[in-house]
Amino acid sequence: MNIKIEESWKEHLYEEFEKVYFKDLINFVRTEYTSTICYPPGKLIFNAFDKCPFENTKVVVLGQDPYHGINQANGLCFSVSDGVPLPPSLINIFKEIKKDLNIDIPPSGNLERWAEQGVLLLNATLTVRDSQAGSHQKQGWETFTDAVITKLNQERENLVFLLWGAFAQNKGKFIDTSKHLVLKSKHPSPLSANQGGWFDQHHFSKTNEFLKSKGLEEINW
Repeated sequence: MNIKIEESWKEHLYEEFEKVYFKDLINFVRTEYTSTICYPPGKLIFNAFDKCPFENTKVVVLGQDPYHGINQANGLCFSVSDGVPLPPSLINIFKEIKKDLNIDIPPSGNLERWAEQGVLLLNATLTVRDSQAGSHQKQGWETFTDAVITKLNQERENLVFLLWGAFAQNKGKFIDTSKHLVLKSKHPSPLSANQGGWFDQHHFSKTNEFLKSKGLEEINW
């Protein structure tokens, strides 16, 4: 199956693209996109991969679902397109960066600049129906993104995995902590973050300290 995805990822994931579950998934997604409104735009479904090639990946952030509001989702977890109001979780992410690294909250929530520095912003499910959170779950995306994490875990070293919330921590439970740095916290959504365990975790400075210790360029958050 010819999937339009960045070449290094195509090379590492080609076996997944030929599996029955993935072909069924793509048929489901095509039907959904032709019969109803879905996000992100079709050309941005694999945006996380297109903006962050396999060998360039240094940090992995695991999200759950794309945003399901109009013009929000751009294929990068927690990110929104330029000009879109910042969602609550992203506001809390920026607040923590401010506290951790004294970096001012930016006017745009577009995280492409992170992706281009080697941050893979990966949702477990890559598509969603308009206004229907979780509507494309359990159709095969989770199997595919598990395969992505497995490839990175097995074939790369010295990655940082940021697992925010129980869902991400469960999805990343098999990551080899002898090869990679795994940082866990509560989810940045207000419901979770305001109960403690999100703020003052210093994940962004800890990520940069680890990268620096391995001779890798730090992320400009």
